[in-house]
Amino acid sequence: MPTVGDKASRTRRVRGEDIALFTELTGDRNPLHYDEEAAARSRFGGLIVQGGVTTGLLNAVVAQDLPGPGSVFLHVDWSFTAPVRPGDEITAEVEVLEAREDKPITRLRTTIVNQEGTVVLDGSAVVWTEPI
Repeated sequence: MPTVGDKASRTRRVRGEDIALFTELTGDRNPLHYDEEAAARSRFGGLIVQGGVTTGLLNAVVAQDLPGPGSVFLHVDWSFTAPVRPGDEITAEVEVLEAREDKPITRLRTTIVNQEGTVVLDGSAVVWTEPI
């Protein structure tokens, strides 16, 4: 059972291949992910990774580490505060803010930073953990 203050994290280098795999899965063909010229003219100044690729690392932390197997998101509140680019190494961290005693529900602080320590995602999530 998670307790307030528990933390877990995972780190992963984002590859250009991840953009293609996410596109195959979802159909997201936004030019900001593929068209280097269009992306260079955007406020981002270059190609960016889909938000779903970025947040997917949080899915792994929650489902595998904390709270762990059987856990699913009930609610998320995420702000994307900086772009993630192909080649970036991102670290997703969750911290338990509240663990209910009456139900298997956990409230988490969620943060993702890049290799420079820049916060690229900040927010919170509510998670249900199904006993497996």
